[in-house]
Order: sequence, then C-alpha cells, then structure tokens
Amino acid sequence: MTSSFFNQRITPAVLKIIHTSDWHLGHQLHGYDRQQEHQAFLDWLQQQLIDEEADALLVAGDIFDSANPPASAWRMLYRFLADMAKALPQLNVIITGGNHDSPSKLDAPHELLKAFDLHLIGAISRHSDGSLDTERMMVPVTDKQGQTAAWVMAVPFLRSSDLRTEGLGEDDDRLIEGVRQIYQQTEQAARAKCTGSQALIAMGHVYMASGQLSEMSERRILGGNQHALPADIFAKDVAYVALGHLHLAQRVAKQERIRYCGSPIPLSLSERHYRHQVLAVTLEGAQLADIRSLEVPRQVDLLRVPDKPAPLNEVIEALQALTLSSLSLDMQPLLEVPVLLDAPQPMLREKILAALEGQPIRLAKITPHYRDRTHERQFREQRLSDVEPFQVFRHGWQQKYQGEPDPAIAATFSHLLEQLEQDEDQ
Repeated sequence: MTSSFFNQRITPAVLKIIHTSDWHLGHQLHGYDRQQEHQAFLDWLQQQLIDEEADALLVAGDIFDSANPPASAWRMLYRFLADMAKALPQLNVIITGGNHDSPSKLDAPHELLKAFDLHLIGAISRHSDGSLDTERMMVPVTDKQGQTAAWVMAVPFLRSSDLRTEGLGEDDDRLIEGVRQIYQQTEQAARAKCTGSQALIAMGHVYMASGQLSEMSERRILGGNQHALPADIFAKDVAYVALGHLHLAQRVAKQERIRYCGSPIPLSLSERHYRHQVLAVTLEGAQLADIRSLEVPRQVDLLRVPDKPAPLNEVIEALQALTLSSLSLDMQPLLEVPVLLDAPQPMLREKILAALEGQPIRLAKITPHYRDRTHERQFREQRLSDVEPFQVFRHGWQQKYQGEPDPAIAATFSHLLEQLEQDEDQ
C-alpha cells in the first residue's frame, strides 16, 4: 500500500498546451476584409481547446495586423476571451505582443484581464533602477488539479530600446546579446520558482537563424538577416519554446522543442500552399512528451490562374475556362493573375475583369511580367502596398551606388524604421 501511494505521488503531471500565433486580426488582403475567416478560425480554435482538454493557450504575438486595429478586431479578441472563460474557466491564457502590435495598447487592459487570470503582455517593463521586471513575464500554468505544473517566460517582441548593451565587448552583436540577456535574466528568475517536476516554457516573437520567410508578408526584425537569433539563446532545460513571427510552421535548428506554429490563415498570396495549423503540445513533468499539428480548415481559397505567367490571350482563355461553385461574396476565392507582356497593356484590369464576369471569384492582384525588362524595372511596376520599406531602400541604393548596401547601413536603416514604427505605436 505504501509503495502504491509513493508511485502515485511521483507520477509527473501531464500538461496540454495549444500554441498559436500571428492571428493578424483586422488584416486585409489587397483590400479584401478577412473578418469572416478570422472568426471561423477562432470558433474552430475554441472547439480544439475543448476537444483537446487543453490546460493552456499560448499566443506568441501579432494578435493584430497593425498598431491601430479597427474596433471590430478588438471586439473579436474580447469576445473570444469571454467565450473561452465560460467554456473552459480553468484554461490558462497567455498572450504576448508581436512587432505588428502596439505595446501600450496591449498593456492597457493588463490588470483587468489579469483579474480574470488572462495574461496579455505587450512589452517588457523595468524598475526605476533599470533592472528587468521579470516577475511580470513569469506566468504559472496550472494543471487540471489546480497545481502549478509549469512556468511560462512570456517575453513579448523586443525592440531595440528594450535592450541593455552596457558591458558588451566590441566584437559582440549588441542586438543578439541584448536579447540573450533578457532571456537569461528571465530564465534565472523562473528557475528560482520552478521545482524539479515543473516545466520551463519560453515564448518569443523573433526571427531565428535558418527560419524560412514568406515572400511578402514578413520582414526580418531586429535589424535584418545579420541579426537572426541563434537557437542557443534558449537554455537546454527549457522544455518548449513557443515562437511567433514566421507564418510557415517550422522547427528551428532541427530542434523539436523550438517551434514556429505559423499563422492560422494565409496572410499573402504567396502563402497559398502553406498548411496552416496550431500545435498541440504535451508535457510530462519537466519534459516535452509530444507535439501534434492541428491543421486549420481553409475557409477561403487563394488561386493563381494561370499557374505561371502567360500571354494575355492565354490568360483570358484560362480565366474563362474556370468552373467554380457558387459562394457568398465573403467566401469566394481570392485570385492572383500573372500576365506575360511585351509592354504595358492599356485597360489590362478591365480585360481581365471582363473575362471573369459572372464568376464567383474576387480579383485580388494582377502581376505583370515583362519579357524585355530587368528585375529592377519590374520592381517599379509594383504597387507601393506590395513592397516593404527595406525593399524600396535597397532598390534606391542599388540604383545610385550599383551594389548592395553595406550591412551596417542596412542595420541602421532597419533601426530607424523600427524607431519610426515605435513612435507611431505611442
């Protein structure tokens, strides 16, 4: 009897976590609203949390698509949190800010949500002496028996102004080492609270070395590719690292425990082939036991017709040959049309729209490709909304100086851009 009782006591706690990120509520794709798709995802996510009997939901940044999301996006978030509080009152909910989010706006309801055991962390904070407030970023996660089974280091997206680089050597990468210091300090504080049977979990909204970016919808953060973070910023005893920022679900540095879950819906036309998912993570005691992907049902198709650029007459034939099911307007596929041209074509959009007349489809983008023009000339044909600021800077530099910008200058531009975005967040 004594042996049986002892065995029961040493059985490690099982913790079930759902990891998601990059919701981008309020997003529009080439002018088309995504509200219906986002609501369908949130309804689906709620059911997954119930079916999986989840103990915790981790949302690793980019809740919103912009620093000033529409009121409808805030309502959608709050409605989801309220519904979850009713359906799963014991669910631990931890949400951190991303580079698209406004830190101050996310932090505004922090104390109110914390009273309902909902943790929304937009930015790090520091004490009057400049030391990191690690307590605010350490969130206990309880199991179904109400016992603390893990500690989450809920680190939001880190801006350059968040980092302290005093004391670093001249050869140190100040951005990478500044981020490393914040994680090290947070891990040290978490270990002081963590018992041997409790798991350490990290959250981050970062660009990791070897991460695969999508074509247009993401950009390298914290100064560019030369500042991609190495996997060793996370200590080896951290059982799981829940990452956000990259929209393609992927492992980092071939480590099962360090994961991007990816975005739940495609956020650019280039993401139409992604398998969008959330991750169901199981921990046993302090160890990672299992990771499963739960694929998010695609509500709205993204089509590219034809698959490769073709002359206009062939494009029109392909469009007229489409056979599509009748759908409501907000469920109709979004279409990209690549066209091969010798020269700019007058009334191009009108001709393509005429070929699509009566079809239950929404034209999102026409992509012209020119036979006799260079890549730089094609760049000038793109709409400003389709390019990132760094692409414009790089193109201008190449035109004036006939080469790539120096890495230090590129990093300075990225820093200035980040500062501008941060000022707009205030």
